[in-house]
Amino acid sequence: MKHQQEELKPGLKQRHLTMISLSGVIGAGLFVGSGIIIGQTGPGAILSYVLAGLIVVLVMRMLGEMATVNPNTGSFAVYAREGIGEWAGFTTGWLYWFFWVIVIALEATAGAAIIHSWLPSVPVWVISLSLIILLKMTNIFSVKSFGEFEYWFSIIKIISIILFLCLGVAVILGFIPTIKPPGVSNLLNFGGFIPNGLSSVLVGVAIVFHAFVGVEIPAIAAGETSDPVKSVRSALNSVVWRILIFYIGSIAILVTLLPWNSASLLKSPFVAVLEMLGIPSAALIMNIVILIALLSCLNSGLYTSSRMLFSLAQKGDAPKIFSKVSKNGVPIFAVVGSTLFAFISTIFSYVSPDKIFFF
Repeated sequence: MKHQQEELKPGLKQRHLTMISLSGVIGAGLFVGSGIIIGQTGPGAILSYVLAGLIVVLVMRMLGEMATVNPNTGSFAVYAREGIGEWAGFTTGWLYWFFWVIVIALEATAGAAIIHSWLPSVPVWVISLSLIILLKMTNIFSVKSFGEFEYWFSIIKIISIILFLCLGVAVILGFIPTIKPPGVSNLLNFGGFIPNGLSSVLVGVAIVFHAFVGVEIPAIAAGETSDPVKSVRSALNSVVWRILIFYIGSIAILVTLLPWNSASLLKSPFVAVLEMLGIPSAALIMNIVILIALLSCLNSGLYTSSRMLFSLAQKGDAPKIFSKVSKNGVPIFAVVGSTLFAFISTIFSYVSPDKIFFF
């Protein structure tokens, strides 16, 4: 195979980018991490998500304007280089790449832990590496295969959230006769709306930002669509209601239905609500949804880290080999390079889970 061209092929369709933009921010940070934020902040966690969401919306509007004028795989790293200087593009690009290859290892390990609970005879590290290899193959084959996997992952996540929101609203409005509507008791009766003070809300904002990582992926993927300007515009215009419905809506239902200091809410908030509704196998259902969210994040991590590495190589900030693409228009060496680093990080989770991996 010859790797002569250095241009990515526009293999993503509008439907791919739409679904990626719709559920790019829905990951384990919502399904699991929200319990941590609620436990530290109380019902005021709603304000943490509102404040963080507002900042993200403003940033994405600015990024959207730049991506519309100059759709580029390097996205904000390229804009930082053009607007501030070479050092800014170099630093931003490498920090973003490093973040995602670490996330790949984290998501693979978390996903492996869920599968290990079903298949206890298979070691966690074997499952982790298997998940990375599986999704690496989809990324290497073509950008369309990445988009297709992400499309179906996104549909499952979105349907799950919508069903949860509908069930929650039905309970709050008293449409389920077997459960007494909680009213505002859980919001006000356990130390007030902000039981741990305003500072806890602000600390919560910093934690919430981790859950919003992924909202920028459409700006990176736009360079591989046939109509980047239209794709970016429609994807980024939906940021406001995505955050409003999926995140703020979910958190509002969680803290309304259950006391914020409930042990079950802190451990697994969505499972706690489903069990309260008497849904059989609630933990299994949510574990499947969380696994899909983790695989989606893993898939996106492989994509974004490889594209950023490709962009860095094009600018001379990474070895030139990472800018080579296959006949399918995939930066195959960048995908492999990012995967190898994720492999090393995953092995750390087996060798030294409490020190190196935790760091």
